[in-house]
Amino acid sequence: MIDTVLFDTLRQALWIAVLISTPLLTVGLVVGLAVGLFQALTSVQENTLTFVPKVAAMMMVFWVSMSFMTSTIVSFFTGTIVPMIAGS
Repeated sequence: MIDTVLFDTLRQALWIAVLISTPLLTVGLVVGLAVGLFQALTSVQENTLTFVPKVAAMMMVFWVSMSFMTSTIVSFFTGTIVPMIAGS
C-alpha cells in the first residue's frame, strides 16, 4: 500500500472520529459548565450532581444523533475501507 493512501485514509478516519464525537463532547462541556456554575453559586459540593446530569444529557444526545453517527461510519466504510480491502 502506498504511504500517501494510508495517511489519507487515517486522516479521513480521524476527521470522522472528530465529527462523530463533537455532539457528545459539546453537550458534556455545556452541561458540565452549567452544573459547575450552579455549584459555585449555591456552594453545593455533591459529586453525583455533576455526574448524573452530564451522563443523562449525553445519553439523550447519543440517542438523537445515533442515525447521523451510523450513517457517517457506514458511508466511510463503504466508500473508502471496503474498496481498499476488495482491491478496487
